[in-house]
Amino acid sequence: MTDDVANAPATDDSPTQEDDRSAFEKAQDEAGEDVDPRTIPQTLEEDPPIGDEIPYPEYSDEDNETWRILVERQMEQLPGRACTAYMKGQETLQIESDRIPSLANLSERLNEATGWTVANVPGLIHEKDFFELLSERIFPSTNYVRGREELDYTPAPDCFHDIFGHMPMLTQPEFADFYQLFGQAALNGEGSVRPKLEAFHWFTVEFGLLMEDGDERLFGAGIVSSNEEVTHALGDDVEKIPFDPQTLVNTDYEVYNLQNKLFVMDSFEQLLDGFKSWTRRHGLLE
Repeated sequence: MTDDVANAPATDDSPTQEDDRSAFEKAQDEAGEDVDPRTIPQTLEEDPPIGDEIPYPEYSDEDNETWRILVERQMEQLPGRACTAYMKGQETLQIESDRIPSLANLSERLNEATGWTVANVPGLIHEKDFFELLSERIFPSTNYVRGREELDYTPAPDCFHDIFGHMPMLTQPEFADFYQLFGQAALNGEGSVRPKLEAFHWFTVEFGLLMEDGDERLFGAGIVSSNEEVTHALGDDVEKIPFDPQTLVNTDYEVYNLQNKLFVMDSFEQLLDGFKSWTRRHGLLE
């Protein structure tokens, strides 16, 4: 970002039009006609299937092989780097590596752990649909896996990112409560607060770090599901910033590149309490 508005000191009260656009929207504007159609959110025309209503697709052998490659190479890197809650979540959900898991089965295990269920959605969905599902403790997940040519990066979420990246953390009680509150607060977010909520999501749900036994550990879905980010995020090239909601929501971030700044939480209780405090200050939660 190079314009004066973006480089001006950010405040929660700045009502400019520029502030109303998220980093993702700005990146799409810069991409122009090169925008991948998969990154354009879809509006849900009807309620998606949830839990045991979700059928299991007829995946091809190549789809299941792609899944196996993705899971096995991440699991070679995550032990000792991912936080304990994430690794326990993998065990709780019994995420297998030899075939793409059933969303219905994952929904049942998730419901037993923290009361969340899974809905099957066609791809990236409109933010209002997304927030409404989160507010009801329902996680929207795709059921298709990326192509073999996109092993290292896909511009839109697929079931590997949704299942392997996101779902294990939803077995962690405080994080599960935070994510539901995020959905509830985001439904009330308008104007300049919208990109701040997106930044909160980006630096926690997607790219959050946790201090655990004196070391930085990974939990963000965008990190644990990325072959490059797993090692990059804990390296010296990334600025690590102590978790502070006010600082976090006013921090720029990279949408299509490796991250150069990440926030480190002391605990998931800190994340939950910090989000409650920040949203109440802005009238997003009672």
